[in-house]
Amino acid sequence: MINAKVIEVMVGIFVALGIAALVMLSIKVSSIGAFSEKDGYALSMRFDNIGGLKSMSPVSIGGVRIGRVTDIEFDQKNYEAIVHVNINMKYNQLPLDTVASIYTSGLLGEQYVGLEAGGDEAFLADGGEIFETQSSLVIEQLIGQFLFSKAAE
Repeated sequence: MINAKVIEVMVGIFVALGIAALVMLSIKVSSIGAFSEKDGYALSMRFDNIGGLKSMSPVSIGGVRIGRVTDIEFDQKNYEAIVHVNINMKYNQLPLDTVASIYTSGLLGEQYVGLEAGGDEAFLADGGEIFETQSSLVIEQLIGQFLFSKAAE
């Protein structure tokens, strides 16, 4: 028979490995260490509605993550949300007429900023602003519009 202390040590090692695997999985899923804010340039954009967008949400173009949301603030004068993002320096050739939209990814509803490049020959620089934006779709509003349109018939 195996000694009881050996079994306890083996179970302890197994539990420790399981906890370490869960920590690594959570870091990988949240992409905490995937992007450093120091090696990029800042852009801002204005939206009427950002839905559930949060700081550290990804910014992507063509499905490739190129940056992160760094800050979100509210403009009390124009009643708009101002989203500040940091784009990795190796993606420094975004045209001036780039369009920013807020999309939902996955089953859990994580929101991210999706960019679509325009055709302008001039590029956005550090501190620039993306003027063409499309706000987040709010499912509750869509359902309400559908129900009211059906009730009107």
